[in-house]
Amino acid sequence: MWPKLGEAGFLGMTADEDVGGLGLGYQAHCVVMEEISRASGSIGLSYAAHSQLCVNQLQLNGTPAQKQRYLPGLIAGTSVGALAMSEASSGSDVVSMRTVAKRVDGGYALSGSKMWITNGPDADVVVVYAKTEPDKASRGITAFLVETKSEGFSCTRKLDKMGMRGSNTGELVFDGVFVPDENVLGAVDGGVRVLMEGLDLERLVLSAGPLGLMQAALDVALPFAHTRRQFGSPIGHFQFVQGKLADMYTKLQAARSYTYATARAVDEEGTIRTQDCAGAILYAGERATECALDCIQVLGGMGYVEEMPASRLLRE
Repeated sequence: MWPKLGEAGFLGMTADEDVGGLGLGYQAHCVVMEEISRASGSIGLSYAAHSQLCVNQLQLNGTPAQKQRYLPGLIAGTSVGALAMSEASSGSDVVSMRTVAKRVDGGYALSGSKMWITNGPDADVVVVYAKTEPDKASRGITAFLVETKSEGFSCTRKLDKMGMRGSNTGELVFDGVFVPDENVLGAVDGGVRVLMEGLDLERLVLSAGPLGLMQAALDVALPFAHTRRQFGSPIGHFQFVQGKLADMYTKLQAARSYTYATARAVDEEGTIRTQDCAGAILYAGERATECALDCIQVLGGMGYVEEMPASRLLRE
């Protein structure tokens, strides 16, 4: 899929045109994320990790030299990107991360591990957060661009997940991985600013994933309700089933409105509202779970068998 997505320009939605990007905004990125997720939540997740968590971070914080070196391949789909923040004992509490970057001649040596990394088993370039000044808490974290072919880097395992099984997630280990000075992303010890700005925009674009899943649930439930007949009528004529379909449709429209209004504020006003970026993904995620459950109920027994995609939509 990656070369096809690259050829369409989708891997560089927000990147500059001189490195192959489309130079569009976050609304456009949400549209693509929603439609890809409508077809496959897994590909949508890997797509967002690549185009938003990696490519957009480079676009926002990379030097001209970094952009010229990494973005053309990432945008063309000839290389795969990822972002490594979480650890086995450190999720949203980034200050508790244990991965460290020690100063050495010409750069830094990274040691530690990262967990739950989307695209980790496949990535060529990873944005990695590590502590350069462990005693300075949030003021001692730096972002790095790490090439996975570097000596000392390994993906020790691919995680066996309940859902999103087509999107590889892995555990990464850094055993004294050398990262040259020119691969520091943003300012030294300024990684938390890079991270927090990135998290807001990542949550916003990722909230379009559940929108696509809700639409996919309707794509499954609506035709079934028209063709499945009981008591001499299509089940879609029954008020109870109509109520479920109405709920699914309304939840999708409400969540979509929230996501796109938040994205429009970023594009048109340059306003990143942290509470709304987080609120959009919270709301869309919860409503998508409810829609997937309703899809299973509309399908009845067919919703429980793997012949239909309803259970996959629920797990995603």
